[in-house]
Amino acid sequence: MSASAFAPAMDEAIRLAGNGRWKTAPNPTVGAVLVRDGHIVARGWHEACGARHAEIACLEDAARKQVNPADCTLVVTLEPCNHQGRTPPCTEAILAAGIRRVVVGFSDPNPAAAGGIARLRGAGVRVDAGVCENACRDLIADFLIWQQARRPFVVLKLAGTLDGRIATRSGHSRWVSGTASRATVHALRAAVGLRGGAVLIGGNTLLADNPLLTARPEGGMVARQPLAAAVISRLSTAVGLKLVQERPAETILFSTPAAAASPAAADLRKKDVRVIGIAPWRLRTGLDLEAVLAHLYETGCFYVLCEGGGRLGLSLLDAGLADEFHLHLAPKVLGDEAASPLFCGRESLTMQEALNLRIVQAALCGDDCHIILRPNPPEKEVA
Repeated sequence: MSASAFAPAMDEAIRLAGNGRWKTAPNPTVGAVLVRDGHIVARGWHEACGARHAEIACLEDAARKQVNPADCTLVVTLEPCNHQGRTPPCTEAILAAGIRRVVVGFSDPNPAAAGGIARLRGAGVRVDAGVCENACRDLIADFLIWQQARRPFVVLKLAGTLDGRIATRSGHSRWVSGTASRATVHALRAAVGLRGGAVLIGGNTLLADNPLLTARPEGGMVARQPLAAAVISRLSTAVGLKLVQERPAETILFSTPAAAASPAAADLRKKDVRVIGIAPWRLRTGLDLEAVLAHLYETGCFYVLCEGGGRLGLSLLDAGLADEFHLHLAPKVLGDEAASPLFCGRESLTMQEALNLRIVQAALCGDDCHIILRPNPPEKEVA
């Protein structure tokens, strides 16, 4: 079989890998299948940080089904690891199982774990790399950010009307989206919180909505609530907010260095709220969002869910800091130019100056349309 013939099997491995998303951080999500005579005969995925890797889970599934791996081709979304970490090298398990062909989706970007392809080829195993490469890259987009940018993976979430508005001119926004969309967002908050992630909003949204930023999924059970983070300049207005009163130890407020040294900041710290001074962004208005994300990453925050508003969301997109954008588009029209837009604060004179994203998923969510977008992948250099 040619390498491209394994694309359907790789699609299944990608689907399986999705079972581990949010739980594997700081490890990547990985899926693997064994293929014999064109049929998938065993499956596995990396379930959580510290748990067995996808290849090992797949080999164990084969053992339960009395499938001989030596008769199969292993199809795996990420290059098998070649180092001793929390678990032994997957390359050695593959060799011990007698597998003679491995199909890989994406090369491991972690220098400490890479080298699996070379190790297998050196032992006489045929390795085909780059099958469904873009989809496998998307699968570990968060891991790539952790490895290369050393910051949290940022998910931007906004809900808008068909004419691109997030609130009326009076600021009324409850509710733009429907109940199904709101349930999806609470599930997303719960997922972000699993690995110490944060929900981030702007100061205007914080003062206008006075939210708790907790996850309240339909099942009612949350393993770990996300941190609550806000970028706010007027700390004196924050003392009476719900976050300060009900979730002080889980709240982080980012403000200017002057505001962070003010009496209002001291009062907030007495309530166990973390107040962090961040210098202004070079050549930009507002705080340095790269510094905000760097601080969160240093505290063990792997995911940040930004829920607005429009200016903060645009700042993240414009700076290349929004890694995934969830848009809940409601079948409503305000028709008011003074209503709050999805994005504002940028001047584009031509369409060539627009920020370009790619749609990776679109589906109905109750009465709304849930669209997931990501930045366009980097172009490969031409040799």
